[in-house]
Amino acid sequence: MDKTQKLKETLDHYRRRVSILKKGYAQERYRIDQLSRSFLGQLVTNEISTVDVATYRDQRLAQINPKTNKPISAATVRLEMSLLSNCLDIARIEWGVCDGNPVKNVKKPKTPPGRERRLTAREERLILRYCHNHSNQELYSIVVLALETAMRQGEILKLEWEHINLKTRIAHLPDTKNGSKRDVPLSVKARDALIRLGVKSKGRVMSYGPNGLKSTWRFMVIKLGIEDLHFHDLRHEAISRLVELGTLDLLEVAAISGHKSLAMLKRYTHLRAQRLVRKLEGNKHKGKQAVLDHLIPYPACMEERNNHIELRLLDFDNLVTRAATEEQAIHSAQDILLRTILTSMRDAKPIPQPDQYLEAIDERKVIMIDPLASQHA
Repeated sequence: MDKTQKLKETLDHYRRRVSILKKGYAQERYRIDQLSRSFLGQLVTNEISTVDVATYRDQRLAQINPKTNKPISAATVRLEMSLLSNCLDIARIEWGVCDGNPVKNVKKPKTPPGRERRLTAREERLILRYCHNHSNQELYSIVVLALETAMRQGEILKLEWEHINLKTRIAHLPDTKNGSKRDVPLSVKARDALIRLGVKSKGRVMSYGPNGLKSTWRFMVIKLGIEDLHFHDLRHEAISRLVELGTLDLLEVAAISGHKSLAMLKRYTHLRAQRLVRKLEGNKHKGKQAVLDHLIPYPACMEERNNHIELRLLDFDNLVTRAATEEQAIHSAQDILLRTILTSMRDAKPIPQPDQYLEAIDERKVIMIDPLASQHA
């Protein structure tokens, strides 16, 4: 190697000698291709200046992503510049291709704030129903695992049966993104999501690959009319829910999520602050509020039969009421819903959250039943 070779040649050498050994090789390959195709790729590596790097930065930020029809993000450009900087450092120190690293003296685009996209109850319901009815039953289990465990997409797809203990409800991840192994606790929902796939003694749990899941996810959110939701947002949602539980400190959350430092979890500190506000209120009206928190509206399917109206509360098993008129059916459904919730609280039985049913229902037939609504004769 000499100091007359072009950057695209240096990048190709970097790809074959350095990048291919990284866990994120697939992503780095795209960045290397982008840099090689640009005007920088045609320049002699040792002659690239800070002006060239700054020009590349500004041109990239002005380009439109053909897949999203939006400008190239600052985060994408930062990653490309970081890769170029690392390549030039190695080329200078180990290969003697260049004398310096101009990237270090060029200002990178401002780091964008971390995504704060939260999954709404309606979106979760739509996604779970779609996945539950999908031809590949793995899709439903993958989404449930993402929401229940905060595992990354790659970690879920690489799960192996020999590393899952359903008795202790632990999934062992021997190889993670940050290079550390970790054990992930499985909730009952997560365990059941695995069991429904058919337990085996060894081998991969999922047959989905990253590209297959990516295209399936993209098709699903478009079909459901859900905007700006990435699969990785499910991990953010899961971590948010772990913090909101209030029973785990940030160190315990980090142990589950695989974050190496608490600084990585700083975006979730506002959720802990919300719980502290409630704690400051003390125990005043705590028992009353605990009851009222459960007495909320639930969806029901209303259907007209031969000589009566039938109302079925969708989040409860076999909770059906029938009456001669719609008004009577609604009153009856309110009564039975109220009794069911209060009885479950008395007997310490789990009470389902509303809008979690997976059955495909004509939305035009769905009405909300409020157990505390006034009933007029």
